[in-house]
Amino acid sequence: MKRASARTAVVLGLVLAGAWLSSSLRGSVAFAQSGARALPVFEVDRAWPKLPPKWKIGDASSFAIDARDNVWLLHRPRTLVKPEEAAMRAPAVLVFDSAGAFIRGWGGDGAGYEWPQREHGIHVDAKGFVWITGNNCPTNGIAYLKHVADDQILKFTPEGTFVLQIGHSNQSKGNTDTQNVHRAADVWLYAPANELFVADGYGNHRVAVFNPDTGAFKRMWGAFGNTPRDDDHCEVVTPSSFPPGPGPQNFSIVHAIRVSKDGTVYVADRENRRVQAFSREGKLVKQLVKTDTQFARDLAFSADPDQQFLYVGNGPDIVVVDRKSLEIVGAIKVPGMIGGGHHLASDSKGNLYIAQTTMGLQKLAFKGMSGTR
Repeated sequence: MKRASARTAVVLGLVLAGAWLSSSLRGSVAFAQSGARALPVFEVDRAWPKLPPKWKIGDASSFAIDARDNVWLLHRPRTLVKPEEAAMRAPAVLVFDSAGAFIRGWGGDGAGYEWPQREHGIHVDAKGFVWITGNNCPTNGIAYLKHVADDQILKFTPEGTFVLQIGHSNQSKGNTDTQNVHRAADVWLYAPANELFVADGYGNHRVAVFNPDTGAFKRMWGAFGNTPRDDDHCEVVTPSSFPPGPGPQNFSIVHAIRVSKDGTVYVADRENRRVQAFSREGKLVKQLVKTDTQFARDLAFSADPDQQFLYVGNGPDIVVVDRKSLEIVGAIKVPGMIGGGHHLASDSKGNLYIAQTTMGLQKLAFKGMSGTR
């Protein structure tokens, strides 16, 4: 590996889980520093995770971190379609410790709930409950899935015991529906207010807030705090051009959601290539638009007490954003990354976990902060 300049902090390697990334993609991952600010430095953990050899993992969709820094992976077992691979499908939910040791696995169809056809998002709240979303579309043409929309959110105990379902499969009535979601992408529970914030999502174009104990609907909003408008289609539609300005008045794919300790709600509006920040009541605070790359794919916070950085998936890399000003201050360069990853998670030690669907997964271990110029 070439030496980095004094202005560039270096992180080594590209993690590989199983054989999901070809050896040609194994290379250096460099963190490009911008300005005089100290920024995080990472090193790839090549040994993470340690999956039991009897199992294989399908498309890695999402990560979550619990209070003990255990790492929860949600993947799509049904993407393993070859008979020899299908026989080795791992459960949809897999739990590892931070060193990569396997803890448990569960998930899939069961009595009393409707498991999503196409697993999408996972979140573990402060009480340890596990939340699951799906984004299946009835007309996506995937032969091995039922032709229904994933219009539900599921809540389980850490051991996989069913607790609650919000919404029902294939029952959405659109953005005004307070009983169902529509192909929700992600959720985040804000513990101080006991509110579940939902990136809803692929079919709907809104943030929806629910009571996490009862499933009761509380409120919703769209882009800029507007009333969300219906624009339901299965195809992923990226604007053909991005004129200067704030962008469309409606969300496109509401792909990721995070609520910071101070109660600011961050939303990744994926195909519109922007991150919007809101108050918990849905008032727009500010936004960051970056149209030259596949920006606003996924979100995660840095682990420092003030959560000073917001990590945002961005085409071939992950950009580092000052959380309060929404200014880009650096980028994590990840060779082989396409589309900025799918979902991100960060643990209390500052490590980053990247789920990349068909491109697998990786862990970037936090190594401290870079020096300043």
